[in-house]
Parts: sequence; structure tokens; C-alpha cells
Amino acid sequence: MRGQPKNISQPRRLIIDLMRASMGVPFVSLSRPLNIRPLLEARAGAAAPAGWAAMFVKAFALVARDEPVLRTVYAKWPWPTLYELPKSVALVAIARLEDGEECVLPQRIAAPEAMSLAEVDAEIRHAKTAPIADVPMFRKIMRATRLPQPLRWLSWAVGLNFGRQRGNWFGSFAVSSVAAYGGGELHPITPGPFIVSYGVVEPDQTIHVVIRWDHRVTDAAPIARVLTRLEQVLNTEIAAELRAAGPKPIRAVGT
Repeated sequence: MRGQPKNISQPRRLIIDLMRASMGVPFVSLSRPLNIRPLLEARAGAAAPAGWAAMFVKAFALVARDEPVLRTVYAKWPWPTLYELPKSVALVAIARLEDGEECVLPQRIAAPEAMSLAEVDAEIRHAKTAPIADVPMFRKIMRATRLPQPLRWLSWAVGLNFGRQRGNWFGSFAVSSVAAYGGGELHPITPGPFIVSYGVVEPDQTIHVVIRWDHRVTDAAPIARVLTRLEQVLNTEIAAELRAAGPKPIRAVGT
């Protein structure tokens, strides 16, 4: 059967390189429904509620502030070591439409635990709508993707295998979800060390969360505690920040 060859676009080449870089990571995953009733009540009353990605980015970073293992990456060079970053760096998977093609690009958010929820949300929304040239992380990753394959793979090797560069290029954790397009349990892969995915809010006011992690960095018991702590942070710190942002205006009802 005769088909038609198609050129590989830059965004698709990025995903191909990303999958190649992720192949050797020994991922393990843990999933659990989180009860988020207080968060939902706070979000329902907020005048301009933050998006779900922003809430999970800041909540995970707040947990990581007190859990150094969540800021730890595995680095191979100059010898295999675990490298602890001083702060969290999030990579958020941003779904976009470029030149008629659906694609995903990573937006980098440094130290989200020190930012307001509105600032984190603004970074994500800007990455969704601004031209690629106006988003520094997109410009950086597209420059690398335009390199010839040997240089491209070398740049990935440097970014992946030195602890300091891991934080600059790939962050300490990633957030990805397809909840905006309906239900389903997503198990994405990245070069690590942690990636968080969440589903849709269920009628019983729970949301299903999956954490995948590099087993070289930590084990299942700490991640189980992280999920418990993540639920607490969503329902306390994040909910409180939503309430502090101001309630929805009350509309007068004509009689």
C-alpha cells in the first residue's frame, strides 16, 4: 500500500527526543483519589479561580519545600549521584495548536512555592496563548530542536546528566493532564524525576491523581506520604489563597 511521507515538525521532533531521553528511566507509579471538597468550595466562591494546573504546580512545590527528596534528581556525570536542588522547578505540559498541528510544549516555572497562585496561573495561561517567540522556555527548546541530530543529542545529554543542568532544562517535577478533554488516567513519561497527572473531578468530590517517579531517587512509601500531604495542601494553603483572592460578585436579582 502506497502512502505519503510527511516531514517531522519541530514540536513533534521535540517529543521524539523526549521519548528517547525517557526510555532508560525506571519509572514506578502510584495513583490515588484525593478528597478535595474544601478546595472545590473555595474555588466555587472565587471571583477568578486559578486553573487546575496552577493549583497542582503550587501545591506540589509547597510539599517539596518540606520534602527534599522531591527536589532531588539522578545525574550520571561526572559520576552517578543524587543531586538536591535548592528550589522546585516545574515543567507544565502546554497543549497548543501550531501551524494546524496539535502539539505539546513544556513551560518552565521556577520556584512556584514562592509565587502567588495568580502568578503561577498567569505563567501557564501566557504559555497557552502567546506566540512561541514570546515564551522564553519555548524559544530555548525550539533552538535546541533545530540543531542537527548529533548536536541535539549532545545538548540533551548535557542537560540530563549534570545535576545543575537538570534543574535548568528539565526541572524537578512535571505536571501533565488531559482532564480538559474528558476523563481518563494518564501515565505520561519524562526524563524524570517526578511527574504529576490528575483527572476530572468526580461526583463524590474526589480527583484521581497519579505520581510517576524515578525509582533511583526514592521509593513508594515516601510517595504515598506525599499524596496524603498533597491532599492536605490543596485543601488548606491553596484553598485559603483562593478565598483570599476575593469572592464572586453577587448579582442583584430583578423582581
